[in-house]
Amino acid sequence: MAHVVKTGWSKPSTILYASEIPANEKTFSFALAQAVEFGAHLIIIHAYDTLVVAASETTGIRYYDYAAAARAEKEQLEPLVQRARYSGVPCELVVRPGLPADQILAFLREREVDRIVMGTHSPGPIGKLLVGSVAEAVLRSANVPVCIVGPEAVSGAYRKYATSNILCAVSLQEASHLVAGFAAELAAQHNARLILQHVIRPQESIEVLAGHSLDQLEADLLALVPSRLRGKIAVQTVLVPGDPTEELLYQCKAQMADLIVLGAHGASAFAAITRHGVVYKVLAHAHCPVITLSPAVIAECGAGEGKLESSEAYLAGVF
Repeated sequence: MAHVVKTGWSKPSTILYASEIPANEKTFSFALAQAVEFGAHLIIIHAYDTLVVAASETTGIRYYDYAAAARAEKEQLEPLVQRARYSGVPCELVVRPGLPADQILAFLREREVDRIVMGTHSPGPIGKLLVGSVAEAVLRSANVPVCIVGPEAVSGAYRKYATSNILCAVSLQEASHLVAGFAAELAAQHNARLILQHVIRPQESIEVLAGHSLDQLEADLLALVPSRLRGKIAVQTVLVPGDPTEELLYQCKAQMADLIVLGAHGASAFAAITRHGVVYKVLAHAHCPVITLSPAVIAECGAGEGKLESSEAYLAGVF
């Protein structure tokens, strides 16, 4: 079954950069480079939950000064707007009070956006703490691709942010057609090499390999690439047994990936892995940015099986 990949996903005309204060320089530089490459409009959004307390000159009563809080936040981010405009990128700044994830998702409902770019940090030792609650909420619920620039991602400034190698985690499940199709579109836009990786966990090797040769499995992976793009982009397949997290991170380094593409779908069969935080570790430790397609995106395009429950969403690719 063919699934529609929206043009704006691979060639964005509007990019939403979610900023903290102070801004993450590595993440903003990546977002700006994407906007320059695609001639996209850049929107910088910042949500704050702290208010400036002021005192009345006449009564001395302390009160929350909403206007002063907004001005203070905007002043710190205005240099980013100027940098973008100096680079020839149309840019606007949106500052709102409230919880960051809520405000970002609300903005998506108000405006047409093709891609979100945001950073994350590593405040905890395991599991979802490796990503941060804001990034997790956004990448699980956004109706557009979300690009995460993790704490270990290497700055692309030395290669002028060129995307030459794209690593995409796939399987032979239905949702992989959408994920691989999106990755193939990205490869075509960037004139990049596409690496399709299928990790076969040891406990599933007998089932997966039963009645199939490696050549057949590789051919099935190649079939995930849309027919109109076959022969137009360089595609490599990688089938390996092992742990999905370790193998994905290893291939990221070995293939010198500039971008990783991951999908999401119902994951009742992978609940145990979800609880161990595989996806969060990939996002936290990848040496390049990671683009995720949320369960909402997968469902909207008709991929996957049944309704996607947030408690079962698995974001470590579709293996």
